[in-house]
Amino acid sequence: MDIILTGASGFLGNSIYKLLFEENIITLGRYNADIICDLSNTIPKLITADIVVHSAGKAHSIPKTDSQKQDFFDVNVNGTINLLKGLEQSTVVPKAFVFISSVAVYGLSQGVQINEQAFLSATDPYGQSKIQAEQIVQEWCHKNNVTCTILRLPLLVGPNPPGNLGAMIKGIKKGYYFNIGGGGAKKSMVMAEDVAKILLIASKTGGIYNLTDGYHPSMIELSAHISKRLKKRGSLNVPEWMAVFAAKFGDLIGNRSPINSHILLKIKANLTFDDSKARKALGWKPNRVLDVF
Repeated sequence: MDIILTGASGFLGNSIYKLLFEENIITLGRYNADIICDLSNTIPKLITADIVVHSAGKAHSIPKTDSQKQDFFDVNVNGTINLLKGLEQSTVVPKAFVFISSVAVYGLSQGVQINEQAFLSATDPYGQSKIQAEQIVQEWCHKNNVTCTILRLPLLVGPNPPGNLGAMIKGIKKGYYFNIGGGGAKKSMVMAEDVAKILLIASKTGGIYNLTDGYHPSMIELSAHISKRLKKRGSLNVPEWMAVFAAKFGDLIGNRSPINSHILLKIKANLTFDDSKARKALGWKPNRVLDVF
């Protein structure tokens, strides 16, 4: 089976590439790829493939400038448009297209068991760019009779993870990570390897799916697990009143502060997503993150 994979050098893309190595994978990226192309500003010259897995994208971060905000749309939206234009210019369009999206499209900072029917209310540049890219992919697949699969992912877990999880691990290693108000908030997460394992099945079925580990560990459980694995002492806890005081001070000083009231609300709140649709339609049976990470 011929598979075009974008973002193979990324955290998830690397897991996909390693797992599907027995297939004929053609990688596309800005460097270290079979097809060298910056999708944000170039239409790639592609060969015929059975499946396209679009894993490339600008990861979630907080932009501080208008230029950084625009980067999300250049990479996640224009990059998707250029990839689809490249597919149209190839000999035959693929049978299936898998788009890696994010639960950020829901635009929620708290909630429990949010499913795929929830309104896409993201207003931040990252969430907005993913919503637009999803819509573009769905319209293109419908027009070209291509099976369309969209996977909405929460926090991705695996060896040497980037982002917030990577920062947590570093903080625990250095001894400066702490939980707030007991760290009881539950968050959805999923192993990158499990996402890679379900790709081919999902590509044949089509549809939009949340993927989680189904357990949704609390921050105290996750930090305690990582501390034990690293043979470090358990994480410290900051009383909620102290965190509220720091957050209010952060509101006053702006972007220079590592915490403000909005960030504190996200840290304290449960945010979990329902993956029952994937379990029924795809036979999704992921590992529990705390069992394998």
